[in-house]
Amino acid sequence: MHLDHSDGTFPHRHTHSAPEPYRPDGSRRALRIGLGGPVGSGKTATVAALCRVLREELSLAVVTNDIYTREDAEFLLRNAVLPPERITAVETGACPHTAIRDDISANLEAVEDLEESVGPLDLVLVESGGDNLTATFSKGLVDAQIFVIDVAGGDDIPRKGGPGITTADLLVVNKTDLAPYVGVDLQGMARDAKAQRGGLPVVFTSLKDEDGVAPVRDWVRERLAAWTAADR
Repeated sequence: MHLDHSDGTFPHRHTHSAPEPYRPDGSRRALRIGLGGPVGSGKTATVAALCRVLREELSLAVVTNDIYTREDAEFLLRNAVLPPERITAVETGACPHTAIRDDISANLEAVEDLEESVGPLDLVLVESGGDNLTATFSKGLVDAQIFVIDVAGGDDIPRKGGPGITTADLLVVNKTDLAPYVGVDLQGMARDAKAQRGGLPVVFTSLKDEDGVAPVRDWVRERLAAWTAADR
């Protein structure tokens, strides 16, 4: 569970500073991307879709976060998006912010254990438990973060801002197929998101569509290309 830290001591490798980009052997470690967003926005479905489209070209693994269960990890395991040894769960026992932003040691341990057990890895996806618009990841845990909202939450969500919407490296507006049924103006959401985020990218997805995750996949590929190029 990566929760047994009752003695108050942690291995030296667990740090809240910027994570070291290299493995002990000098090779570049896996790129770590966090996915956050409100409950029901489609974070786990996005992770599953990314695993399906990237697993043949990349060595990847997933860490999920839930408060008291392994629900998200079990969803990924049931759908066989990756071999079981490449999926692990952290039970936060408290607000998801605690484990992805405030005390990241359980998630760092999970990520590093995956690197050691099934590595070397190209990419690790770290999914937050369902949270609100203030959810952000510590830079000591991930190298980039995706924030997922969905149209069923209302077209005013981008206007409400919050760190998740305004600062995430990528904002995903999911479930666009529901827009006609919930009276949402997608063009208005796009304008509001752009106003909140300036030049940071926004993509719209419907995971019900064939290759609906393509905009997110392409962004991940670009981040990974930049990550590996930095080693040259």
